[in-house]
Amino acid sequence: MDEIVPFGGFGLGLRRTHYADFLESEVPVDFVEVISENYMVDGGRALRILDEVREKHPVILHGVSMSIGSAHGLDTEYLDRLKKLERRIDPLWISDHLCWTRTSAHNSHDLLPLPLTGEALDVVCGNIERAQDHLGRAMLFENPSSYLTFPQDEMAEWEFLTEMTRRTGCYLLLDVNNIHVSAQNHGFSARDYLAGLPLDRVRQIHLAGHTPAEGADGITIDTHDREVCDAVWALYAEAMARLTQPVATMIERDDKIPPLPELLGELDRARAFAARRTEAVLA
Repeated sequence: MDEIVPFGGFGLGLRRTHYADFLESEVPVDFVEVISENYMVDGGRALRILDEVREKHPVILHGVSMSIGSAHGLDTEYLDRLKKLERRIDPLWISDHLCWTRTSAHNSHDLLPLPLTGEALDVVCGNIERAQDHLGRAMLFENPSSYLTFPQDEMAEWEFLTEMTRRTGCYLLLDVNNIHVSAQNHGFSARDYLAGLPLDRVRQIHLAGHTPAEGADGITIDTHDREVCDAVWALYAEAMARLTQPVATMIERDDKIPPLPELLGELDRARAFAARRTEAVLA
């Protein structure tokens, strides 16, 4: 499997709200990321728009329904449609989530959690190997936001991710906001999570907003509906300080989507953090 070469660009998720901005003007981003399933179709306006945007910007395909943790295995028809889109778009890379979304007969359309066990790890690694073989390229997988744990858990999530990358050769999409959300919900140290990861396998970072917990018994929810908070920016700075290779950084907004200049302002803040890291390395 070919290595995914590090790429240090800054980008945004392409959402319908901003189609006109990307088609009619020059948006100062290094790439866009799209939800794969929205374009795994035969024709239609959305796919035509993606073709036009692809003429201006590199594209990352980010999936939400591969169901890499499914004990039923992967859907061959899904992989075929994703491969067809991959050939059309020639993306920088393809990513999905460490989760499961479906049984043999039902797709929940939710990113459901996995028990952190050796048995689950075997299932995940077998599915990743199949997906990568089918696509003919290595993939990235994103750490999920978490709201529960299983009594059967045998390892920490970062240990699971480490072994997953070692066994399959896949890479990581590091969602910094998800680390913060899970740390708040389960009481572990976000810094310990970062320290336990194989950071040399990270090729992309997601930054997003969340809804804080209300009250002592509340949970923090990964809603992607507001700006990145200071605690997540601090964790991003920590991650950038630990990384030894460039990574792509993206601002992710899926609800209450603001005008494009507001998101570009957040992206400029990410650029500033990365610039400080570069200055520190060169000093």
